[in-house]
This record gives sequence, C-alpha cells and structure tokens, in this order.
Amino acid sequence: MTSGQQLGPMSDNLAYAVSKAALAGATSSVAVDLAASGILLNTVNPGPVNTGYLDNAPEELLQAFPAGRPGEPDDPARLIAWLVSDDGAWVVGQVLNTEGGFQR
Repeated sequence: MTSGQQLGPMSDNLAYAVSKAALAGATSSVAVDLAASGILLNTVNPGPVNTGYLDNAPEELLQAFPAGRPGEPDDPARLIAWLVSDDGAWVVGQVLNTEGGFQR
C-alpha cells in the first residue's frame, strides 16, 4: 500500500511522503525478482479513504473528488480482491491508483 505521494506534494510530512513514494518506485524492480518465485507484486494507492477521520470533511476536500465523496474501505478492497484473484494474475509490478479521481 502506498499513498500516491508521487502524484502530488505533501510538504507537511516529508518523511511519510518519501517512504510511500519509495514503495511505489521500487515496485516494478522487486516484482521482477519475486515473479520468478511465483509471487506477483503490485502496489495499491487507495487515496483518501474514510475510516472515520473524514466523517466531517470540509466541503473544500469533498470538491477534490469528482463523485463528491472520499473512498470507503470497500472501494480499494474490491481492487485488491480482484488483484489476488485469477482475473488479476497478469498484472505484475504495477502501481494502481484507486482514488476516485482525487484532485490534489
């Protein structure tokens, strides 16, 4: 799991941004090594997902989503379930953004 730091700035928390961007950056290289052992690696950026901390999100934040809402836990979970299914078996070394069109 990453947080999409490679997609936009997060200057108020540089250490977090660097660590998450590093995961995305290493995905394709590590995936090549693991695939030889039958392990398929991908990284998912779920974007802002409301786990309670966005219950009272300001209108300005909600406007950053084309559908007018942040993600719910089931939104990225469906992508992850697909990735680990037989249908996702050809997806290797990708960073997938499932953030509802979030505009930074």
